[in-house]
Amino acid sequence: MRLLALLVLAFSVVLGVVVGALNADPVSYDLAFARVQMPKGAGLLAAVVIGWLLGGLTAWLGMSLRHRRALRRQRASSGKAPARA
Repeated sequence: MRLLALLVLAFSVVLGVVVGALNADPVSYDLAFARVQMPKGAGLLAAVVIGWLLGGLTAWLGMSLRHRRALRRQRASSGKAPARA
């Protein structure tokens, strides 16, 4: 399983390098508070990384809240009062 994950990661990196190399033309991005000029490939990479980070943060917060809720239910069913921080 680990070998498969490494192969998928290596393929993704190679594909990303090829896409970045083929999209080297500079473009200007207007972010409402700043204007940034960078290659298309770099802009695409930045968008993917930001999306990956926001998706991971959302998933982590969702799981964290679910675990807290389950822990609170478990403590309530055992008769113990939840500890206050």
